[in-house]
Amino acid sequence: MTDTPRVLCIILNWRTPEMSLKSCAAAQVAMQGIAGEIVMVDNESGDGSFEAMQEGIKGQSRVRVVQSGHNGGFGAGNNAGMRAGLSDGTPPDYVYILNSDAFPAPDAIARLLAHLENTPEAGLAGGYIHGSDGAAHVSCFRFPSIAGDFEGAARMGPVSRVLKRHIVPLPVPEANRPIDWLAGASLMIRQEVLHQIGGFDEQFFLYFEETDLCLRAARAGWQTHFVRQSEVEHIGSVSTGMKTWARVPDYWFASRRHYFVKNHGRAYAVAATLAHLGGGLLGQVWRIARRKRAAGPPHFLRSLLVSDLRAALRDIAGRGPQSARKGARAVAEE
Repeated sequence: MTDTPRVLCIILNWRTPEMSLKSCAAAQVAMQGIAGEIVMVDNESGDGSFEAMQEGIKGQSRVRVVQSGHNGGFGAGNNAGMRAGLSDGTPPDYVYILNSDAFPAPDAIARLLAHLENTPEAGLAGGYIHGSDGAAHVSCFRFPSIAGDFEGAARMGPVSRVLKRHIVPLPVPEANRPIDWLAGASLMIRQEVLHQIGGFDEQFFLYFEETDLCLRAARAGWQTHFVRQSEVEHIGSVSTGMKTWARVPDYWFASRRHYFVKNHGRAYAVAATLAHLGGGLLGQVWRIARRKRAAGPPHFLRSLLVSDLRAALRDIAGRGPQSARKGARAVAEE
């Protein structure tokens, strides 16, 4: 590392240029006193975003706008920013991933940088994410598991008490601490980690890519840390439209399936799906008996089952995961 650590901040845009420029403006304030640059990556929006952002950063010496070359999803777009690197062609010491709808507090980036500089066992760090109303967002998680899938689908008090050590979403910590994985809206990564394990797995179009990255880092001996003092306002789901989903899109299921198969094997992935279906059905019976409203997105269990069955048929037919990913991307771009 150089004596003065350098940070490459990456902001990925998908058809929200005004929001991305607002995020960039907040990042510029938070980057004051920190060596490095900001790279805005347009993920092949095709709507004039690239030109709008170029116009919006005129006269700003530490900001560049680049094209990803194709819309390969969140991981691929951020990897394009990593490949763009610093303008002098040298690698940064840290890469900071910032969502285009996230706005760091003036000291948020410096807090993450200081923590990683002073904590050699930590390879990744993220902070306290909150909404525009100040309410904390769930951003700290355990790694997904069969038991965690069962609990998350059942959403029953008795089940949650028995499986409390497997619940995936965690309460927001009150102090700095190691976490299995953090939401990717604000995430700083050592370049040393990226050299060792690589960037995001581009097989994920959207969702589970930061989960996979943190798991690969953990298996390589690196910790992921939550840094409470680093605060970032996050609107959430602006590009994906997640808050208005009538149904969960297939690319979410494809990412979930790829995560389990890649990291635990096909048998584990099947068991996780069966656990989710079983937990979901048990939870539905529980809520009907107690006259409570249904939990979760509509038709989720049916969509999960259909998506996994279709993937299994594709594998039997020899189409493989790459074809499945292309199908998921096509759905996402519609």
